[in-house]
Amino acid sequence: MEPDTAAPLTFGMLVFDEVEVLDMGGPFEVFSTAGRLARTASDEPLLRVLTVAATERPVRARGGLRIVADHTLDEDPPFDVLVIPGGVTTAVETDAEVIDWLARRRKTSVLTFSICTGAFLLAATGALDGRPATTHWEDQEELARRRPDIRLRTDVRWVDDGDIVTSAGISAGIDASLHIVGRLFGERLARRTARQMEYVWTATRA
Repeated sequence: MEPDTAAPLTFGMLVFDEVEVLDMGGPFEVFSTAGRLARTASDEPLLRVLTVAATERPVRARGGLRIVADHTLDEDPPFDVLVIPGGVTTAVETDAEVIDWLARRRKTSVLTFSICTGAFLLAATGALDGRPATTHWEDQEELARRRPDIRLRTDVRWVDDGDIVTSAGISAGIDASLHIVGRLFGERLARRTARQMEYVWTATRA
């Protein structure tokens, strides 16, 4: 395998109680698989993924999956891309510590990516005001009602607005993750990653 000349990137993913398993696991699989396929000159992954939770206590995802995060908010690990999965986000939206951390880390990240109802957490920071965004079809009306300043897109699987990418629900997060791999490291790697996953990539946003 030829080494890649692009700069390695670390993806920092927030996890929380009632996080949607595929919202988290789909992008995790895309980015980690791409990291297995694309290596640096020293044979390190070109893409790495780490998880961050509010505390050291294990997180219970939807359906009961138990997750032990790599880091806590207090540890505040370095990373380049902020990833915010969805799920049942009601409690997290009112957690000032988490929202403040997201607001701060968004500003220090080269890219922020929300999946599904993760858009509600990103919106809670004010980052989506005046910008185009999307979320799961079932939650679009609620997001529009609660955050009328967002230019909500209901006709696409993801929205790429430069430093922020938002996706619709669940499997759309996989499509958007492959889009991000293609944007940052080239479409060839994105297509190799989809093939390795045996995933039929919807490469267009609609």
